[in-house]
Amino acid sequence: MDFQLTEEQKLIKESVRDWFARNLPLERVREMDTKGHPYPQDIPKGLGELGVIMGTVPKEHGGQGLDWFTQTLIAEEIGYADPTIACAAAFMAVATGWGYTLDKYCSEEVREMAIKPALKGEKFVGIATTEPGGGSDVAAFKSTAEKDGDEWVLNGEKTFISGVEEAREWGGGYWVNVRTGEPPEDAPHKNMTSFFVPIDAEGLEPDKPYRDAGRNALSTGGFRMENVRIPDSYRLGEEGKGFYRTMEGFDNARLLIGASSVGVTQRILEEGMKYIKERKTFGKPLAKYEGIQFELVELYREMEATRLMTYKTAWMQDKRYQDGSFKPKDVAKWISMIKWKAPHLALEAANKAMHWLGAAGYSDEYMFEMAWRGVMSYCVGAEGGENIQKIVIGRELLGPDYVPYK
Repeated sequence: MDFQLTEEQKLIKESVRDWFARNLPLERVREMDTKGHPYPQDIPKGLGELGVIMGTVPKEHGGQGLDWFTQTLIAEEIGYADPTIACAAAFMAVATGWGYTLDKYCSEEVREMAIKPALKGEKFVGIATTEPGGGSDVAAFKSTAEKDGDEWVLNGEKTFISGVEEAREWGGGYWVNVRTGEPPEDAPHKNMTSFFVPIDAEGLEPDKPYRDAGRNALSTGGFRMENVRIPDSYRLGEEGKGFYRTMEGFDNARLLIGASSVGVTQRILEEGMKYIKERKTFGKPLAKYEGIQFELVELYREMEATRLMTYKTAWMQDKRYQDGSFKPKDVAKWISMIKWKAPHLALEAANKAMHWLGAAGYSDEYMFEMAWRGVMSYCVGAEGGENIQKIVIGRELLGPDYVPYK
């Protein structure tokens, strides 16, 4: 195992950090979080020029052909730059994790219409799977599609979708799962098909954006589909295989969520160290008190352990795609471990830092409270909450006979 980054990887990390230092300093992050959505489009267009949105998309499709480990390094830097995770959620987890998967299974028509513009930050592509009656339980979805000649007619409702307002303003669309037949009782995940659905499709009615606790620069919303007609060329992969393709998309997004959460934790600890070294009580810097210093040390240890787990998982993901030496289930266990661990560590770091600062930590003078609010979205639901990750890990440790939903 070689822990040394290549010169290209070092250059990419430095370029991304330098770009964010100029274009998205913490002062602007605070301004955007306070103002709310829609997200300023100069950020994704700049990232598009850097080639980091959907960097793993093959060069022949307009991407950079980056490996997943390098894309993980980029996601880490983006989490460091914007600890509210609005930027990482929009353009790493959603646009890159799901965009890569979308590109892998889409037609050339969809690629030209949506993927290539999204690579440049000109359009927004994302994932719309959650429904009012089902989120983590993907097999419980009720939206439907019926074949009518060379078209499909979609009906149903999707909710808690990232970037709906941005997609309406910039153009784009979503990976959408629907039922294309009744599933067998013993296999509820079957007879599900995935489609790319443009946000401006006739019959698609977006909801008003929701009011979230954090990552407020990025909109969250939903939409209803009433007899939305789309051509068969918008289908993603084989008919009836949408569940499996969706699980692949979740894996790609979860990996980048873990990486960006490591970046958030690093930024929190760095900003926290600045404060506790300068702030004095009873004539001594806060950093001298073991009650604070030891908490910092413990968090730092966990951050470095989580970073190594994330890097190993990215390496496994590369081997999965490059030569098949790891199967999807082999990697899924590790991906679920970091999706569970990394966001919760960032949340704990923000919580501890707010305690170190006392009343100041509860104010918007410092970045800790907006990091806490933002990363909470990764903890409670985005790409599967904590207990879903535990179910995946338990399934791979004990076998499918021991999953709780069977």
